[in-house]
Amino acid sequence: MKESILYKKLPRQNTQCQTCAHYCILKPGQRGLCGARENIGGRLYFLPYETVVAHAVDPMRKKPFYHFMPGTVTYSFATVGCNFHCQNCQNFTISQAPKNSGLRREQIADFGEKMTPQDIVREAKAFGCPSISYTYTEPAVFLELALDTMKLARQEGLKNVWISNGFLSSETRKKIRKYVDAVNIDIKSFNDKFYKESCGGRLAPVLETCREFKEWNIWTEITTLIIPGLNDSKDELKQIAHFVADKLGAETPWHISRFSPEISWQLKELKATPIKKLKEAYEIGKGAGLMYVYVGNVPGTKFQDTFCPKCKTKNIDRSGFRAHRLDKKGQCHNCGFDLNIHE
Repeated sequence: MKESILYKKLPRQNTQCQTCAHYCILKPGQRGLCGARENIGGRLYFLPYETVVAHAVDPMRKKPFYHFMPGTVTYSFATVGCNFHCQNCQNFTISQAPKNSGLRREQIADFGEKMTPQDIVREAKAFGCPSISYTYTEPAVFLELALDTMKLARQEGLKNVWISNGFLSSETRKKIRKYVDAVNIDIKSFNDKFYKESCGGRLAPVLETCREFKEWNIWTEITTLIIPGLNDSKDELKQIAHFVADKLGAETPWHISRFSPEISWQLKELKATPIKKLKEAYEIGKGAGLMYVYVGNVPGTKFQDTFCPKCKTKNIDRSGFRAHRLDKKGQCHNCGFDLNIHE
């Protein structure tokens, strides 16, 4: 366990967590909506500090990042807990685990493998990874471990990338600003009702996170998982595409992902996203002026390759999780156009 770095002490030993946009107010003995933070005697603690529930070496494009260090691998890790409870979650066994009211704080604190920030950075370097990804669950939930690791990684010359639902507090955004090199943020819907009913959150803080990181010149990519009947209306997809193009910039990649019901937490009765709908979303993104629109979870299509927005020449070919680069130092190998590649 470690005392939380972002919280307020309130009267009667209550605390207000300031780690995410829920701003949970907790009485002694209560845990936050993430399940990983608890008020213990008037102090707020992050329970699974230095306890990693998942870690692996992943291709950067799996995160997905298509314009940040393409072709490289990244050391990925997470602790248990999440500030959302998305019905479509595919990592629900770890994201929702500490929300089991029967688990004692000691069990949550030990839910995984003991790893210090030094261990994480050491492993990343040993596997030849030029970056560390804070992923699998919401990294804001494990802010203390993430931040300690990010500082050390930066000293060791490694990049830090966040894969996030964007439901961060302004305090957390400011804490990580100096140390994060790139973010991929889910815009799950452009409908606040979807966020409240399907995720347990709100849309506005997510959009504010996107805007602020972009204003800080942190490389940002956006992902939307299209779920049939829930967030797939043409109007809603247009709203997302235009937000990305108008508020974040036409150079911001938009990843459109196919929903797979069999690996979801609570939506197994739905059907997979039709290919026709994915192509429609792709055209909507292009119609909004986005230079880079990608379709994920559909192997073997041209919609995963990077084409020059100017001359339409293929510059990055992606097969499986590999990326074969033809570009010349981030420029189109045919016409020299800047492809917005960040190394």
